[in-house]
Amino acid sequence: MKTVDDLLPVRIGRRITAAVYREQPDPRRALRNDALVAVAVMALSVLVAVQVDPGDGKRPDALGWVLLMCAQAPLVLRRRHTVAALAIMIVFLGPYHALGYAHTAPVIGSMTLLYTVAIRMSPRFTFWTGVVVVSGTVIANWITDAGGAVGTLRVSGWIAAVLVAGVNVRIYRRLVAASVDRAERAEHTRDEVAARRVAEERLRIARDLHDLLAHSITVVGVQASVASHVLAVAPEQFDRDAMGEALSDISQTCRAARREVRQTLEVLRGGGVPDDSGPLPSLDALADLARPAGARLTVTVPEPARVPPAVDAAAYRIVQEALTNTARHAGPEARAEIVVGAGKHILQVRVTDDGTPQNTATDPGFGLIGMRERARSVGGTLTAGPRPEGGFEVVAQLPLSPVPAQEDSV
Repeated sequence: MKTVDDLLPVRIGRRITAAVYREQPDPRRALRNDALVAVAVMALSVLVAVQVDPGDGKRPDALGWVLLMCAQAPLVLRRRHTVAALAIMIVFLGPYHALGYAHTAPVIGSMTLLYTVAIRMSPRFTFWTGVVVVSGTVIANWITDAGGAVGTLRVSGWIAAVLVAGVNVRIYRRLVAASVDRAERAEHTRDEVAARRVAEERLRIARDLHDLLAHSITVVGVQASVASHVLAVAPEQFDRDAMGEALSDISQTCRAARREVRQTLEVLRGGGVPDDSGPLPSLDALADLARPAGARLTVTVPEPARVPPAVDAAAYRIVQEALTNTARHAGPEARAEIVVGAGKHILQVRVTDDGTPQNTATDPGFGLIGMRERARSVGGTLTAGPRPEGGFEVVAQLPLSPVPAQEDSV
């Protein structure tokens, strides 16, 4: 079944409209089209001049034909050199009309060029061009008495109508260009936002995996090393209950790590972004985190419900990474202390140890970077560094209400 768009007149009309309301992007194609327009206008001018009405002027002779053709030829340059084409046309049309040749013959070409002036030049230039052309037409009709007052009014009206139509098309083209530019910039902005969200999500996943795996592997490694040392160096000190408890802690740590890794993989496979409605690590789990590390824990949060889930999870991860750094760098005899307390607007997390730096030549990794990013993600700050009395200290200040993210100090 044919639709309206399949009708030949409709398709032709759409192409003509597109040609009128769209600039030619290719200069060579534009020059070719302008040359075709000039040839077509010359042919129409010849037909009008041959069938001239006796009241419209005399039929052109050799000089008249030369003047008429030379006046239409500048249409080839109407888009590339609009002002020059207008000046050339006026130079030849002045003598043509003054000698009384067929006045209607060059109208098509002159209106085409005036339309081009209106769509390509500024409104002020177009206005003054219209004033000059109308004034010249009035003077020429007054001198040659061609058509009288009615003819002068008719020609002036056509000139004004063509110029107004050209200005309208010029405004329309600018509106279309602005709309396209706005749409392209909006699309570019959407792409940038999407890319930034992807980068933020990758950073978040990398941070989660680092915090989780680094802590779990470090704890398992420390416990396994202690058990191996006891079995290899002092087998007479073997304590079956202590060994069973250590192995149980290792198993529990592995299960917790496997569970959190599974949750992260489910998010990645599902293509979604996790929110605060899902299971997140919280301050309630700090006891299970501190016990395998042998850390002393003090939590003073009078109203747990006041701690937002994101701040709750950030505090847990900061403590987790701080304990990992203690196990990796503070030496086997180091002991950590965790103090978590809530004020009116701030949740403070402090993790200290009494060890001495170990493995100073190794790569420092991403632990401190990850903790600072955790604090910034909820609008907090974090400081970390050696203590004057020995050991290392990490202090995080996390807001209990949403605030803009800010930079931390070192």
